[in-house]
Parts: sequence; C-alpha cells; structure tokens
Amino acid sequence: MKHFVLKTPVDSEGYVRLKGEDYHYLVRVRRLKPGMLFDLVLPHGASARASVVSAKDNELLIKCLDVSEEAFDKKENLPFISLIIGMPKDAKFDLIVRQMAEAEVPLIVPFIAEHSIAGRDFLSKLKRWERIIKEARQQSGSLTETVLFPPLDFEGLLKFWEEKKNEYENSLGIFLHQMVLEKGSFHGYLNKKHDFIALAVGPEGGFSQKEIKGFTAAGFNSMYIAGTTLRTETAALYGIAALKTILMESEDWNYLPRG
Repeated sequence: MKHFVLKTPVDSEGYVRLKGEDYHYLVRVRRLKPGMLFDLVLPHGASARASVVSAKDNELLIKCLDVSEEAFDKKENLPFISLIIGMPKDAKFDLIVRQMAEAEVPLIVPFIAEHSIAGRDFLSKLKRWERIIKEARQQSGSLTETVLFPPLDFEGLLKFWEEKKNEYENSLGIFLHQMVLEKGSFHGYLNKKHDFIALAVGPEGGFSQKEIKGFTAAGFNSMYIAGTTLRTETAALYGIAALKTILMESEDWNYLPRG
C-alpha cells in the first residue's frame, strides 16, 4: 500500500503544512484534493490516516487522523539490520538503495573497497539517494526509516563494527563470499537471538584478501551461497531477504535431528 513519508513534525492539533516537492507530489502526482483521505508514515515510523484540508497558494494543509502503532511496535522484535556494501558503480548502488528501502533495512553502510571503482564523489549524489529512499518507501509502504551512512574506508568500517558490538549486547556479522571459506549457514548463524546484524557484500570483483582477513579477524562469519555467482546488487537483496525471512518466521521453523 502506498504511503506518503512525512518528514515534517505534526503540530499539537495534528496539522501539517507542506510545500515544495511534497506539495508537488501530493497535489500534482497523487492529485489529492480537499476532503480526500490518504495514508502516511509519521517521522517516528508509525502509520496514520490523513485528510486534505486545503490546497492553495502552493501550500497543502493536512490533518492526521487515526494513528496506528501496531506495525511500528511489531518491528521491535526484530534485530537491527545493517547492510555493509562495498561501493559498486552508481547505477548498481541506485538499485541497491531502492531495494534496501523497500525491504525495510534501517541502515546502509557503504565503504570504499579495494575493488570499488565508484563512490569518490558520494556527497554530491547524497540528495539523489535520499530521494530514491523516500520514493521507495512511499511506493512500498515501508514504515522503517532507511538511513544512508556516509562512506567509510575499510579501517573506518571495522571501527564502526567495533562500536556497534559495544553498543549492542549480541551482534552478528556475516560477509558473503563467492568461495567456501568455512562451513556456515544462515540458519546456523541465526539459531540464537541477536539484537544487531550486519551483512557485508562486496563490490564488483568481490572482497580483496586483505578485506577477507580483516572481516575474519573482526569476528565476521563468512557465508557462501551455493549455485551461480551473484551480481553485487543481487547478492545484497538475496542475503537480506534470506536473513529477514528466517528471522520473521523463526518461530515457525521445525528443527528436526538428522539421521
């Protein structure tokens, strides 16, 4: 279901005044008129029903009606998931950002890997990627705010990981690799409770040997997805989808002894 992602705080009586791009999207694209109802996501992540009060002088006045915290509260049972991505080409990164927003991933952490050939002018494109996130959330109805972290070098990435391990009691790091480095599975890694999970995916060309050693030394587990070699953007979505499916359906799985 489509939701409008609201960034502007609601006043004490539930009213919000919107201008600029928000006005254009709701009035020109969605063609909303006074009296019409629509769904939106509030800044803190809850969903709400809103009514258009007026639309004049390039300003839209809306009023929030029923606010539902149900979907927002349900996500509190899932660990905080972060995608770590070695910066690929811009077009691939556009797709990854859109997919992660649609998949309700709260944090994307890009880093300049040894095989990265893009990402040096990240800040000049940040507004475009933020717009992609907003459009993806509005299209998919995601109630999760997806944040795009500034790009890090590999040393900075490992520091980020250490900070998260100190912040969260039970952290899990997994990096995807195109070769079998150790025997591991998503089910095996997720067989106990975690409150923070980081999934690392390499750029075109994968991780370098230095990066593999760095991830391993920092406590990351390697994961090999059997079958064909996946493109960067496919691996990111594949990995996140597998993680979230197992986490959301963990109570329904039956673990039977072998033999």
